[in-house]
Amino acid sequence: MMMDEDVEQASLMSFSDRPRAFPNMRSKTYSPLIFRILRKLNVRVVSIILLLCFGVIFYMGASTSPIILFVFTVCIFSFLLSIYLTKWVLAKDEGPPEMVQISDAIRDGAEGFFRTQYSTISKMAILLAFVILCIYLFRNLTPQQEAAGLGRAMSAYITVAAFLLGALCSGIAGYVGMWVSVRANVRVSSAARRSAREALQIAVRAGGFSALVVVGMAVIGIAILYSTFYVWLGVDSPGAMSVNDLPLLLVGYGFGASFVALFAQLGGGIYTKGADVGADLVGKVEQGIPEDDPRNPAVIADLVGDNVGDCAARGADLFESIAAEIISAMILGGTMAKKCKIEDPSGFILFPLVVHSFDLVISSVGILSIKGTRDASVKSPVEDPMAVLQKGYSLTIILAVLTFGASTRWLLYTEQAPSAWFSFALCGLVGIITAYAFVWISKYYTDYKHEPVRTLALASSTGHGTNIIAGVSLGLESTALPVLVISVAIISAYWLGNTSGLVDENGIPTGGLFGTAVATMGMLSTAAYVLTMDMFGPIADNAGGIVEMSQQPESVREITDLLDAVGNTTKATTKGFAIGSAALASFLLFSAYMDEVSAFASVSFKEVDIAIPEVFVGGLLGSMLIFLFSAWACAAVGRTAQEVVNEVRRQFIERPGIMEYKEKPDYSRCVAIVASAALREMIKPGALAIASPIVVGLVFRILGYYTGQPLLGAKVVASMLMFATVSGILMALFLNTAGGAWDNAKKYIETGALGGKGSEAHKAAVTGDTVGDPFKDTAGPSIHVLIKMLATITLVMAPVFL
Repeated sequence: MMMDEDVEQASLMSFSDRPRAFPNMRSKTYSPLIFRILRKLNVRVVSIILLLCFGVIFYMGASTSPIILFVFTVCIFSFLLSIYLTKWVLAKDEGPPEMVQISDAIRDGAEGFFRTQYSTISKMAILLAFVILCIYLFRNLTPQQEAAGLGRAMSAYITVAAFLLGALCSGIAGYVGMWVSVRANVRVSSAARRSAREALQIAVRAGGFSALVVVGMAVIGIAILYSTFYVWLGVDSPGAMSVNDLPLLLVGYGFGASFVALFAQLGGGIYTKGADVGADLVGKVEQGIPEDDPRNPAVIADLVGDNVGDCAARGADLFESIAAEIISAMILGGTMAKKCKIEDPSGFILFPLVVHSFDLVISSVGILSIKGTRDASVKSPVEDPMAVLQKGYSLTIILAVLTFGASTRWLLYTEQAPSAWFSFALCGLVGIITAYAFVWISKYYTDYKHEPVRTLALASSTGHGTNIIAGVSLGLESTALPVLVISVAIISAYWLGNTSGLVDENGIPTGGLFGTAVATMGMLSTAAYVLTMDMFGPIADNAGGIVEMSQQPESVREITDLLDAVGNTTKATTKGFAIGSAALASFLLFSAYMDEVSAFASVSFKEVDIAIPEVFVGGLLGSMLIFLFSAWACAAVGRTAQEVVNEVRRQFIERPGIMEYKEKPDYSRCVAIVASAALREMIKPGALAIASPIVVGLVFRILGYYTGQPLLGAKVVASMLMFATVSGILMALFLNTAGGAWDNAKKYIETGALGGKGSEAHKAAVTGDTVGDPFKDTAGPSIHVLIKMLATITLVMAPVFL
């Protein structure tokens, strides 16, 4: 009896009474080199440097096009708004000392891993840049580049510079996502002690800051690159390059962004899910302690993983999606303008940049529309956070329709086909409806308010096996509706583009592919708000962990649990949105690849015949790549989780006082294990993804040379790209939805359904959630990046396959 009283008294101790409960993961906090340099500079010097930079940017914009000037202005205003959102979030209180201690430990672990991970990625990027330089110094040039006097050396340096800039911007996008999340989590936890609506508003505005910076950087990075090349190469002056061919020089930027995003997603995904699975298997299943319990040695590693896996990696992922879509649409716009002999093609080429500039404006309105309670002292009834986010999304969608229509009239009106702009506006509407449909379908299959997840939860009541069977079948079924939506969207947009009235010199309609490009832009025209909803998820998850670890009252945990469940749904809907946009963007990139091969080979390359054995084999290899990549990504999580499980078990055995709060777990040991494992394990699947298309292209190019088939290498790579895209879309949909549904089935049971926490149904649901973790947060999101990276790498390496 006396022992029970001691345990109870110990459990009530506050963390501030336990000295060094959460030791720093590093002896001193880390900040990037550029920030350390800026802090040492005089404020006036920094102001003058910034003014000079803005002056140069606006001069180049004015020398290029008024459209570029508009894009620069909107991006800079969005950056200013993001600074306001940051100050607003950071002005909120961090809560009691025990919350701050936990938050500091999470921040140190996240920043330490980020520094090491991106140091590794940057070394690989520099090595790859050197390989690209060597290849481009010995490759062929297009007739247009030769006519413009663009030599091999110049072409090589331009591609490498674009690649490194894309990689740098993608890295910054990831850092921004992580930077805000590790500072907002504790503020959301503190706000949850007062009201759910205030906590929701802080999480949304923190996510909004990251989203505006990510989308703004993707847009302004491409705009700066475009205007720099335009001015430097004297585009459209006599004897110089035509503006229609300029977008081809930007492909390196998309490849750089994809390269960093792939390794960020792999490394972050392995980290977060290795820690999560290990913590759950020993903590929940074996020891029977709650999620995020401070007695679990892996809990800090798990919370760090939310930031490096979900925030940093997703920021890089969305950045890469937008960059790839903009560049492919610019290439197709330039190609169509050349075929139709449009006098001023700049509107068709720069249209994607304007669409995403308006995205920044309308998403800002959506983010700011989510208000806190008028009087924080009045406890308002807890409302459904998903309904609040949905209202903001609906407002953003309405504004997107209006601004998209205005953009098409402004930029896509041409005397040759006066009604073409309206056809393209309808293509954009198809894309916007597709985005909304994807968000709704993902919500239906992953939100526990709907039947699929409740059926999955019910299957848990009959055991672990039936839970797994129900989850797999749900994931497989969830691929059907999205594929039908994508199919209708592509065919509708292609048909609307073809009937726009734009024809080539032979009278053949040429607007079909550009119509699908416009639909993709429509789908991504609310990308900043969708990314905000995505960032909301891990911030809410972290806030729940901090509340649990600092042993706040149950009423506070109920608020963070509600936000966390909604966060799981928003993360799943964002993944659905990301794979839908990846499908459309990959179709565009595939078309851009065929255009580029035509330009380099000086022969028409419009079809790929899969009846040719070598081409069919290329398709098989593409499909195999997706399955092998997914297997290696999931296996990496499994191996990392095994290391965590062994370490957590060891600590519970060697330190029996942990369970009674008499001994402190060694959190830093689990953080170190997961960090080193994630960095080691991300290399193998990443190398497979990069090397496969290059090796296949070169092998079949050599084979084609000896068998008298000059374009065999390019055809086989095209087939590989097509099949990998199709297989990747289906695999990613299955993995994302099954994982999200398993997670929310567990959350549904934890609300008290089917016996609640600790019941047999809950234990079976935890097993399902554990299986789903690498599905939805490692392999699934990595495939989004993989299928776009395959497309961008083939664009960059196309001359090598000829």
